[in-house]
Amino acid sequence: MLDVRRMKVLREVAARGSFSAAAESLSFTQSAISQQVAALERETGATLLERGSRGVRLTDAGRALVCHTDAILTRLDDAEEELAALAGLRGGRLRLASFQSAGATLVPRAVAAFQGRHPEVELSMVEAEPDDAQDRLRSGEIDLALVYDFEPVPGSLGADLELFELIDDRYEAVVAKDHPLAGRQRLKMADLKDDPWIASSPRCGCRAITERACGDAGFEARVAFEADETMSAMALVAAGVGVTIFPRLALSPLHPGVVARSLGRDAPVRRIWAARLSDGYRSPASEAMVQILLDVAEEFRESVPLAAAS
Repeated sequence: MLDVRRMKVLREVAARGSFSAAAESLSFTQSAISQQVAALERETGATLLERGSRGVRLTDAGRALVCHTDAILTRLDDAEEELAALAGLRGGRLRLASFQSAGATLVPRAVAAFQGRHPEVELSMVEAEPDDAQDRLRSGEIDLALVYDFEPVPGSLGADLELFELIDDRYEAVVAKDHPLAGRQRLKMADLKDDPWIASSPRCGCRAITERACGDAGFEARVAFEADETMSAMALVAAGVGVTIFPRLALSPLHPGVVARSLGRDAPVRRIWAARLSDGYRSPASEAMVQILLDVAEEFRESVPLAAAS
C-alpha cells in the first residue's frame, strides 16, 4: 500500500523543482526528502523523478501519481473537516425511538432543546414499543431509544443496553365520570376487580404491567376491549364499558368523560430510561441528547411529581 505521506513529499518536490526547496518547505532535511522519494519509488516499482543539473521533473509515472495524490489529499482534508464538524455538532444525524406517551410529553421538550442548540444535526424519530426499539438499536436503525420496564417483570430490557434513568411513572386508575368509584379520590387495584377492563394488546409492554399489577392485587383482569392508542382506550372508559389504569405520562390530555384517581403507595410504577447499546458508538450527538433528556426529565419531575404517592 502506498504511503500518503511520501506521496505528499513527491508532490512538494515536483512543485518546488528540487529536493532542497521541498526540504525547506516541509522542514525536513534534504537527505530525508531523498529517502522518502526513493522509498516511494520502491513501493511503486517505477521511476517517479528525473534528476538533472537543473533540478528534477516528474516522469509519466510521477505525474500520474501526483494527480492521484491531489485527489487523495483533497478527500482527506474533506474527511478531517467533516469529522471536526461532527465532533462540534455542526453536522451528522441522530435517530431516536420513543413509545407513545413519552413521545407526547418528554420527547418534544428534548427535541426542541436539542435543535435549538444543535440546528445542523439531522434529527429524526420513530414510534416504537420497548421490544421493537431494542431490536432497532441492535440492528443499527436508531442511535438512542426511550424505553420502559416494570421491576416486578424482570428481563424486559436487555443486558446489552446502557441505561440512563429518567423518571418513575406512577399508574392511576381511570374510570368514567359516572362510575360508582369516580367520587373517591383514592382507589385500590382490588376496587376494580369486578369491572370489565380496557387494556392494550399483548404486543404492547403496558399489557404485561397491567396483568402483573392486577395479579399482585389478587385478581385477573377480565379484558373486554383492547386498545393501544391512549385516547381510544379513554373513550371506551368514558363510554362506561370498562376501566383501566394508565401511567401519568399518558394522562395528558385527559379525556373529558373520565377521571383519574390515585392508587396510593401500592400503585404500579414503570421506570423510564434512555437507552443505547453498551458497546455501540457514542456519537457527540448521542451524548448531547442523553444529557438533554436527563435535564428535561428533572424539569418534568419538578413540574409534575410523578414519583409521589398521592
